[in-house]
Amino acid sequence: MWQGEFAFFLCIMRRSLVDLIVAKNSRIFSIEHIPIENKKKGDSMSEKASLAKGSLGTFESAVMGVAGTAPAFSVAVTTAVIVSVVGELAVGSILYCGLIMFGIMLAFTHLNKISPNAGATYAWVGHVFGPTWGFFAGWGLLVASIVFMVSATIPAATSTLLIVQNAFDLSPDLIEDTHWVAFVAAVWLTLITVVVTKGIKHASYAQLIMTVIETIIIFALIIAGFIEYWGKPAHMPTWAWFSPFSFTPESFAAGALTAIFFYWGWDVTMNLGEETKEAAEGEAQPAGRGAFWAMVNLILFFIIMMIVVLIVLTDDEISAANTNVLYAVADKLFPKPWSSFAVLSTILSTIGTVETQILQFSRSMFAMSRDKMLHPRYANIHPEWQTPWVATFVIWLLGVLLLAASSTMTSVKAILDSSVMAIGFHICFYMGLAAFACVWHYRGMLKSGVYDAFSHVIWPLGSGVLMFFLGLYLLPTFDGITTLIAVGGLAIGVVPLLLGRYRT
Repeated sequence: MWQGEFAFFLCIMRRSLVDLIVAKNSRIFSIEHIPIENKKKGDSMSEKASLAKGSLGTFESAVMGVAGTAPAFSVAVTTAVIVSVVGELAVGSILYCGLIMFGIMLAFTHLNKISPNAGATYAWVGHVFGPTWGFFAGWGLLVASIVFMVSATIPAATSTLLIVQNAFDLSPDLIEDTHWVAFVAAVWLTLITVVVTKGIKHASYAQLIMTVIETIIIFALIIAGFIEYWGKPAHMPTWAWFSPFSFTPESFAAGALTAIFFYWGWDVTMNLGEETKEAAEGEAQPAGRGAFWAMVNLILFFIIMMIVVLIVLTDDEISAANTNVLYAVADKLFPKPWSSFAVLSTILSTIGTVETQILQFSRSMFAMSRDKMLHPRYANIHPEWQTPWVATFVIWLLGVLLLAASSTMTSVKAILDSSVMAIGFHICFYMGLAAFACVWHYRGMLKSGVYDAFSHVIWPLGSGVLMFFLGLYLLPTFDGITTLIAVGGLAIGVVPLLLGRYRT
């Protein structure tokens, strides 16, 4: 198997050397895009249809960044996975992965200064390293987003079924019935897709409302958890939770790769760069400022929330909770029906992250299609809603098909375990490439002073190296299904890449 994978990446590297030579003369990957216009009269799309420019400011970008990671969803779904992998060191994994991700955020922010682009990573990597690497950076995001439609909507479905189960005193086995879970997940995916298709303003308003409600519920859990269990914790807090010396290379890699899933989604702020207000001369881009504040708040929140989970719940309780860790915490802190508000926060958070991920997928596909790297039909913009509706429909359709396929798996946990690790691999790939693109583009700043060198080159370089290390180090540990999703998902990108070259 490894010989085939090596040959695949060797082929890609050989082709990319050619791309690097011709990149400056390539019209396909000009960072300044040419808006798509429909040529046929009578087409339902307007010839002047475009994305809704100037719709978002710094505050909306920050909200999108926070909502994109889905704080409540991430804690509810991924806590059981990361605790099973590294135990109490989950807190340290969250911290160090956050520092790695902060370096990636710096890289994205600096690259966004070149030119805000709906394709974000795809466009920037293509601009710096050539079309092949740019394509696969974008393709990695697309594959991760499609798989995420399963891992994200399933917790919303289980939370919904949990409310129904409690309300009507139904069998507890209902939330483990993969067929019912997949059906409810498909319903949620459909409803969210409709909201996203209707326009970016509708999406941002929905995100703001859901994020405020989610934040209130989560803060109530944090305060109650510290008051009730700090003096009688299920796990005694210690500085060893944070110490880098508590980790082995294996535990660090496994913990960090899982923790990446907590943070993924903030970069949607960059994919919405073309729909964000322009910065005044001399000021930072709103998308960059939004990403910065989103990242700072997320690192603090995830550390605090992980501490609360560990002091309130035992290992067995965390494992038994599976995708409903927040409900398990709330159930020990508040009487019924008040504990059900934790389920509500998970549902709202899940809706928020699915919404932002659809936005990220559709904008990336739109940009790749606009540059003729994918079929031009995916770049169609609705004349009224100003959204890439065809690309949005594609991720809905693929998500529904994957949910139907996942319904045949043995358990909800099996579905989530495979998808979370595969998504982590794809995140490491495309974000690592973006970090290297930033380093190469701004390498001259190594001579511009300590601050510029550290923020533009050294920190992004360290984050990029660690991203690739995490993905490659753990790849041999994946089971067959996870490997197929992770490596096979990237490899299949060769087909649309070659088709795109044929069309151009």
